[in-house]
Amino acid sequence: MAEPPKKGKPEKKDDKKGIHFTKAFPATVQEIIGRTGTRGDALQVRCKVLDGRDQNKVLRRNVKGPIQIGDVLMLRETEIEAKPLHSAGRGRKG
Repeated sequence: MAEPPKKGKPEKKDDKKGIHFTKAFPATVQEIIGRTGTRGDALQVRCKVLDGRDQNKVLRRNVKGPIQIGDVLMLRETEIEAKPLHSAGRGRKG
């Protein structure tokens, strides 16, 4: 006769294809610059990196969702900065 099935959680194979997370660095929001994106659904903020190689560096980043000054963002990378927003008075001539 065959053995009855084992109860409980099935055993997981220990292979190298597990979930890998990248390191993230905390940064606090210091200033909200303005809205960006095609529909204005993102905000551009200035944030200060709190940890890592670029500690104390101030970056301009685009953030989607509710945000306010003092919030902590977790940044996967701290080298790339968002492009600055254009001021309203610098439109196309025409």
